Amino acid sequence: MGYGRAAFNRFHENKRAVEDKYMGPLIKTVMTRCIQCTRCIRFATEVAGVPDLGATGRGEDMEVTTYLEKAFGSELSGNVVDLCPVGALTSKPYAFTARSWELKKTESIDIMDAQGCNIRVDTRGREVKRILPRLNEEINEEWISDKARHVCDGLSLQRLDKPYVKKKGKLVPATWPEAFAAIAEQVKETRPERMAAIVGDLAAAEEIKALKDLMTSLGVANLDCRQDGAKLAGSRPTYLFNTTIAGVEAADALLLIGCNSRWEAPVLNARLRKTWLGGALKVANLGASTDLTYPVEQLGTNVAVLDELAGGTHPFAEVLKNAKRPMLILGMGALARPDGAAILKRAATLAREIGMIGPAGTLAEGGWNGFNVLHTAASRVAALDLGFMCGRDTNGIVNGAGKGEIDFIYLLGADELPMDRLGHAFVVYQGSHGDAGAHRADVILPGAAWTEKDGLFVNFEGRVQEAQRAAFPPGEAKEDWAILRALSDVLGKPLPYDNLESLRAAIVAEAPHFANLSALPRQEGAAPAVWNAVGADGALDTATPLGPAITDYYLTNPIARASRTMAECSRVFVHGGAERRAAE
Repeated sequence: MGYGRAAFNRFHENKRAVEDKYMGPLIKTVMTRCIQCTRCIRFATEVAGVPDLGATGRGEDMEVTTYLEKAFGSELSGNVVDLCPVGALTSKPYAFTARSWELKKTESIDIMDAQGCNIRVDTRGREVKRILPRLNEEINEEWISDKARHVCDGLSLQRLDKPYVKKKGKLVPATWPEAFAAIAEQVKETRPERMAAIVGDLAAAEEIKALKDLMTSLGVANLDCRQDGAKLAGSRPTYLFNTTIAGVEAADALLLIGCNSRWEAPVLNARLRKTWLGGALKVANLGASTDLTYPVEQLGTNVAVLDELAGGTHPFAEVLKNAKRPMLILGMGALARPDGAAILKRAATLAREIGMIGPAGTLAEGGWNGFNVLHTAASRVAALDLGFMCGRDTNGIVNGAGKGEIDFIYLLGADELPMDRLGHAFVVYQGSHGDAGAHRADVILPGAAWTEKDGLFVNFEGRVQEAQRAAFPPGEAKEDWAILRALSDVLGKPLPYDNLESLRAAIVAEAPHFANLSALPRQEGAAPAVWNAVGADGALDTATPLGPAITDYYLTNPIARASRTMAECSRVFVHGGAERRAAE
């Protein structure tokens, strides 16, 4: 300004510029910003266990890239965006959509799996713009899964925003009184023993309690929360992850039974890898072979191996016996089979005979319980705690509907069912998205997604956490418990609570541990009365191999199936979609 334009350029060296790299549908690159700190490479190699990231060249020619510019193939890949100090790696779905100071920030809980990772939901107006992790060393440390981080675009797509009633074989928009009247008419004409209710995978404890109380007041005894048909029953320790998430770091031997922890709980899997990196953990897998990002001894897919392990004739039984803190993880791939109850019984027997179940108390108090069930549904443990499981199970309800024995089914966000087998039953669907349940329904009641209501969720280790409302539901959609409260008036069975506080008081009265938010339950010891009643005696189906509970990690629930980002991830990572190569 003072001396005019310079006559020459003082920068004699060439400016360094680097082409942007392709790292998949979730990570946008601006590689000219990269300072080669290698944080992303270290995360990929050490935490995620997927050595897809590396560096080429030396000195000023060094470039961070995925080899052959393939997609970064990890379910935790989005965490490198948080790690990058200069913005060379940014979120591709979120890029250029909002400014951070415009966003309202709400602390909440992830429900894409049952781990209950702590998250922060950022909204602008009614729209969720992004989801970020919150630090919680006991649950998720500082990581969240890609599905938890990027599913948020599905919250605004395929939404149910008004009630619908089926007339002449076609769903037509209706008012709330019309929808309630259609339900009341059907309930009046149906005997309670020919009615049933099923809870879906994303329901909060409040609506589970309200639906149970409403169905009980109507005399309905066919209630179930196990959409996948998992053979779970018994006291609380028999369906929890008793070792706790942080407690797995103390284990020195692990047996996986019918579970793919990398897809069913990616953040837990990273913690198991962390334990293995410490050098103490020996892992064996009974089930489908898969890359869990750490060495695993494959025991095959025949469930008969369980009897060999319990009898001490299998080589890995010796590893478990010699371990100081052995543990097993029982997945839904095993429990959802027809012989799931027998597998549960064998697993509990194995845990007791090997010495996995020690004295009661927390790990700090010297207690240890290595018997763990890995749930895949965020609502499952709360529903089991509240006793939403009596009469016919899900398979019995579906089969009964197909045979004409069940005439009325209430689906609370339940979409993972064979809807074509429900016969001529009258189906009421209450949920947030137009998925399979809504397509089959005779009446649709639009509910709120988990970011649009205050709700309690219980993760697979039994910890009660609260998801807080970050936005409001669209159109005429309402909070789910409020819908059930209003419906109960129309049915002549008013529920005894008019606000969230009184509803939660009723929950605490039935299950007192709901009063202790974020607290871990005290672990049970090897009490014979508890563990002798687990599962059921019966023959194992040795002809059917143990298969996975999840066949597509990115499309496991209605919100994920509505998400364009998750659809693209499924195409690229699961179905081998076209990927750009270095020569293209």
